[in-house]
Amino acid sequence: MLGPGQGDRPEENDGPNLVQRAGALASWAARTGFSIGRRLPGVEAAERGLLQIERQLLGELRRRLDEVDDPYHAALTAASSMNGYQGNGLQARETVTVVPARGDLSEPLRAAMAELLNRSIGFGRDRAKEYLYAVILRQLTPDEARILSALSDGTPFPLIDVAERTNLGGAGRIVLRNASTVGKNAGVSLLDQVPSYVTRLVGLGLAEIDEEAPSLETQYEILMTDETVRDAEKSVKRAKFIRRTVHISRLGAQFWTACDPTR
Repeated sequence: MLGPGQGDRPEENDGPNLVQRAGALASWAARTGFSIGRRLPGVEAAERGLLQIERQLLGELRRRLDEVDDPYHAALTAASSMNGYQGNGLQARETVTVVPARGDLSEPLRAAMAELLNRSIGFGRDRAKEYLYAVILRQLTPDEARILSALSDGTPFPLIDVAERTNLGGAGRIVLRNASTVGKNAGVSLLDQVPSYVTRLVGLGLAEIDEEAPSLETQYEILMTDETVRDAEKSVKRAKFIRRTVHISRLGAQFWTACDPTR
């Protein structure tokens, strides 16, 4: 089976930068998954085949990302080896010289921070952006990537927080935050984790929360029937529903443009 590049093998393409390589690999995933899925007997078999391909490609993508010159991993490993500390079992691919700074830099975390600060001096705008995107990409789960894809065209989705209603009718303790229909629309595997996915995407700066959109009234009503929302409602005596929306952020749009596998 051939991947992207020569005969579409990604490991033979050393020219493009990290983001381009990641995009090529993801594009290969889409093409390969489609062609193999069509040859598998039955819908369930096709889905199993596509999930296996997705897992294999995700593992390959992570392996390739880890091979990128990462100052943190390099410095952490170098400092760990000096102290006989094994850390996470990472092996340095080059000797890292830590510039002395105030205090003892023999500890892995301090040495890593010193290396990052030293590297930042020589970073241009493009390299700094590539590094930022690589760090973000490492943190995303497949389900979160699907949600970001669904948000990528700028479409807002309904969002609901479930709170315990106070005696004065206000919102007290929040029992569920950031429930949304975006997960079902994106086809995520773990629908009950959508609130956590949305919270993480907001925390990474890839998505933003905005005020309620009256035009999404029907979608809000659908979201109210979601099992996660209903369970949260049952967990309090009196529930108060806070309606908002979620949409892609400026950083999220820039990140998606750089990593979009269909480009």
